[in-house]
Amino acid sequence: MARFFGRYEHSLDLKGRIILPAKFRSSFEHGGYLTQYYDRCLALWTPESFEEQMEARETAQDLSPEERNMARLWSSGTAEVDVDKQGRIAIPQHLRGFARLEGDVLVHGAIERVELWNPEVWSQKVEPAERALTQEES
Repeated sequence: MARFFGRYEHSLDLKGRIILPAKFRSSFEHGGYLTQYYDRCLALWTPESFEEQMEARETAQDLSPEERNMARLWSSGTAEVDVDKQGRIAIPQHLRGFARLEGDVLVHGAIERVELWNPEVWSQKVEPAERALTQEES
């Protein structure tokens, strides 16, 4: 199973594409799946990890109406993507809107997936954790 780590700063081009860091590309040579994810980011899954996510959502949707709606939202917002010869992936407009991606995009590894973030949203989300890391012991 592929594991992803590291942080990269890229920009969307005029067609809504982003360069996938070279370090990540080999895991997506057979394509990938781009989904809406928690905290207003996008998750890029390898085909194997995506299949695991699909199975988990399929099982969970029978548990409650809320889980059914999450499964519906997740699957309807998913896009199959390919990495082109220049190492770019196209991000559909509805996913760019969900994640508020407009110019700069933070691409980072998140263990079993790659996440794409609006840098401002990312900063707001991780600020409490960064403060905790930088506090000195008394």
